[in-house]
Amino acid sequence: MFKKLAITAAALTALAGTPAIAAGGAGYVTDYAFSFEGPFGKFDQNQLQRGLKVYTEICASCHGLQYVPFRTLSDEGGVGLPEDQMKAYTSNFEVWDSSLNDGEGDYRQAVPSDNFPAVNGVGAPDLSLMAKARAGFHGPYGLGTNQLFKGMGGAEYIASLLAGYTGEEKEEAGTVLYENKAFPGGWISMAPPLWGDDLEFDDGAATDLESIAQDVSAFLMWTAEPKMMARQQMGLTSVLLLSLLTVLLYLTNKRLWAPVKKKAKASGQPAE
Repeated sequence: MFKKLAITAAALTALAGTPAIAAGGAGYVTDYAFSFEGPFGKFDQNQLQRGLKVYTEICASCHGLQYVPFRTLSDEGGVGLPEDQMKAYTSNFEVWDSSLNDGEGDYRQAVPSDNFPAVNGVGAPDLSLMAKARAGFHGPYGLGTNQLFKGMGGAEYIASLLAGYTGEEKEEAGTVLYENKAFPGGWISMAPPLWGDDLEFDDGAATDLESIAQDVSAFLMWTAEPKMMARQQMGLTSVLLLSLLTVLLYLTNKRLWAPVKKKAKASGQPAE
């Protein structure tokens, strides 16, 4: 039984070892090296700020972030905008307030306590939880081996999708479809949103297609998991404390039973 399990584990490890895995008809997902992966990973603040710019200038017209409060853009361990910049950014948005106009509702300028507005366009999903929802089970047969062994998740899927357009198009039932190597089925109705060199960044970061795709994917990972770093730190602290407690309990148990074992050994009786 153990031999079979070992063979199976070795086979799954080998299958998960390639940089891009085809999950049946689910497309190819590339294993990008994001800074937040692993137990000691953390968000790259500069990358998150670049991703925010990509979202604002390219994605926001079609996709909302309705579960993300503006104030969290100033949180440590995240985007980390200074408070004045966060407030200035927030003032560019309008949100619906049902309490205005004697209860009839109206739009007003957003404040930090508001969330990003939702965009209810047809076929344009909200991106707040996209990276979390798209973690899926990438890898052979949908077993999730890539996530288990390589940590591949939603950010990899989104970056692969944004960079996966081949340039081929076709029309079906009056709808133009675009070939995409990462999208399940290979064809998607969303036109390529990124072309490379779409933007310029203040920090001089690369603006090629894959780099921009990774920047906005990292930002969307943060919108879905804003407390990821705090949870990882808490988990690591818990593991260290439990390890220390295990050692202390072992030494305590050994010390408590030492006299009993010594006495039993002297009398020639087995210690229980």
